[in-house]
Amino acid sequence: MKIDAHQHFWQYDPGEYAWISEAMPQLKRDLLPQDLEPLLNAKGYDGCIAVQARQTESETEFLAGLAARYPFIRGVVGWADLQHPNLAKRLDHFRQNPIIKGFRHIVQDEPDDRFLVDERFVQGVRMLGEYGFTYDILVYEKHLPVVAEFLEKCPDQPFVLDHIGKPDIRRGMSAQWKEGIQRIAEHPHVYCKLSGLVTEAEWNSWRAENFSPYLQHVYEAFGPDRLMIGSDWPVCLLAAPGYAQTVEIVEAFLAPLTPEMQNNILGENARRFYDL
Repeated sequence: MKIDAHQHFWQYDPGEYAWISEAMPQLKRDLLPQDLEPLLNAKGYDGCIAVQARQTESETEFLAGLAARYPFIRGVVGWADLQHPNLAKRLDHFRQNPIIKGFRHIVQDEPDDRFLVDERFVQGVRMLGEYGFTYDILVYEKHLPVVAEFLEKCPDQPFVLDHIGKPDIRRGMSAQWKEGIQRIAEHPHVYCKLSGLVTEAEWNSWRAENFSPYLQHVYEAFGPDRLMIGSDWPVCLLAAPGYAQTVEIVEAFLAPLTPEMQNNILGENARRFYDL
């Protein structure tokens, strides 16, 4: 089973998706399962994980509704207010739908760089594990030291780090990113997505070899059993000509590995992590 572990869907509305700026005309339209399915099929992927792009519970319901109509959507990472006093009631509700595998908060956009270690947020994340849910960590490289603190507070929760921690590839590899990845990978309950690379590089001039040092470092830190490929479609279209070119960056890096290692990163690890 080959699984694209990270992509998005939306019905475009400028009010709902204010982060899609004038510099992103490729994204200012509806992008839905019927657009992605032929791209997955062409590259031999059996399914995908749909990840939230809005911080509303209606986003979670929207993605779950799409998954009910399109079986290739194997799981949903939604959103819930993890600081809400009635969080348990909401998680009880979401647990009724087995397609909902986990949750994510767009921490990178929070004004407080230490948002992750806010005690109310930590308590909410701890509760996810009690209900069998995963949590996707979305941060910039500047947040990685705080991520390490956060992980210490949630030792049993299944986590996956999105987009290899969003290193600033335009500026080059930083010691902060390298050290942050190493510290995070020391926690055996944390996985990492090989995704979101092209949008952190120069959009119009990147080359595949620009990403090899980053992929190598993450591979050495996490190993082949805790990595999973993700396209970040359609956001990847900002910096890549198409879906295929995006996933081929990772596929080419994996080519020297054994078939078992490749199978793990291209699907088996996502299947295990998200309990597909």
